[in-house]
Amino acid sequence: MLVSILFHKRDIIHAVLSLERQNELRRQYQQINPGWRPATEVYAGLVRHHLRPNSRLLDLGCGRGGLVEQLDHQLLQVVGVDPDWRSLREHRLANHRPPLPRVAAASRALPFARGSFDLVMASWLLEHLVRPEEDFHQVGRLLRPGGHFIFVTPNRRHPLIRLNRLAGRFAGLQGRLVHRLYGRALADTFPAYYRANTPAQLERLAQESNLKLVSLDVIPDPTYLAFTPTLFHLACSLDERLPSVWRIHLVGCLQRL
Repeated sequence: MLVSILFHKRDIIHAVLSLERQNELRRQYQQINPGWRPATEVYAGLVRHHLRPNSRLLDLGCGRGGLVEQLDHQLLQVVGVDPDWRSLREHRLANHRPPLPRVAAASRALPFARGSFDLVMASWLLEHLVRPEEDFHQVGRLLRPGGHFIFVTPNRRHPLIRLNRLAGRFAGLQGRLVHRLYGRALADTFPAYYRANTPAQLERLAQESNLKLVSLDVIPDPTYLAFTPTLFHLACSLDERLPSVWRIHLVGCLQRL
């Protein structure tokens, strides 16, 4: 998420907000809001809830790892898919025994037979889809009847995401800002389009792909603005005033009909 165009002071612009610092602030936010859980925790809980001992699991847009590393599940029943060869080579389960099976492919053209999987999971993928109807069609094709597709993704309606969309219109700006503000390597920053990132878009895509939207949680997280304590408190105040449907993260579960 990109917020530097809001700030003008040199010390803010040159700050890097690390993941460790964000997680520390999330713990502080949780103390203020005891019932709150980060979107990634809600996402992980949904995956675990639907995962069975005999489930065939597809990690869509697997990158170098993530939730799949934390699951107590047979790796031979899991497949990781990503179009980025470097990420697949450097996956943290590549040298596990047995290693995680990995396939280089785009989510709009997946090389698996119909009904191959019981569960498909995708973290921070939907925002990058150029033609999401093709990707959702593939998910619907690959899931067995009754299977689930679980995802976490940004909410297009949140003000920060609107700024990110604006930055994405200028070639290279989005990646440079992410690198400068959050310390993420340029090679790991991909264009974001947000074409599957509102409740209405997700409902339509589900219906067109023989899927049913079972649940959709809209979750706040003020830590993306937290370059200083003052900005963190301002972000908390902003989240309190936003309509609940505009909160920054979406965690959803779709079921194959």
